[in-house]
Amino acid sequence: MPVLVFDLDGTLSDPLEGIARCYDHALAAHGYPLVPHAELAKLVGPPLDFGFRTLGIPATEIPAIIATYRVRYSSHGYAENRLYPGIPEMLAALPGRKGLCTSKRADFAERILDLFGLRDHFAFVSGGDIGTTKAQQLAALLAEGTIERDAIMIGDRAVDLEAAHTNGLASCGVLWGFGSRGELEAAEPRFLVETPGELAERLAPQR
Repeated sequence: MPVLVFDLDGTLSDPLEGIARCYDHALAAHGYPLVPHAELAKLVGPPLDFGFRTLGIPATEIPAIIATYRVRYSSHGYAENRLYPGIPEMLAALPGRKGLCTSKRADFAERILDLFGLRDHFAFVSGGDIGTTKAQQLAALLAEGTIERDAIMIGDRAVDLEAAHTNGLASCGVLWGFGSRGELEAAEPRFLVETPGELAERLAPQR
């Protein structure tokens, strides 16, 4: 049975409030203008260094501004988060091994899973950091034997699906997160679902 590998932000929970407030905190602390939260929503999913580069922060300043971001994220931001309806039921309905592969640091991901009482659903948590892509994370999971080539990556952004395809894995796009239908369709997932309930129906038979 294939391992189901879930993204976190935009797939299991809506983290925009906490992420946007931490961007606000970091930008202001380093003397940069704030960005409308609607614009910051487009940055949910990819790694933080990509987000700050997108906002025009010089590469030499990115480690320091991320460190400032994470001070607030560690104390407040991770908990300014909302679990999508139907996620616990979906996870309970899907048998077999499940894992998490997120661009955020593993310790933050663990805290969020604990916050929502979801940690027991996951056999492993793969977290990222500055300079690490999701494709590299999946490659490491394959290399260490944590997942095999029949694993399915589930996420709400093209970066999740493309990381799967780079590693020869199947993918499933979810439409309740931050990626548009057009973005996800262009990435050509094997499955594209609109609700957690539909995901459970589509993927449970695969196991």
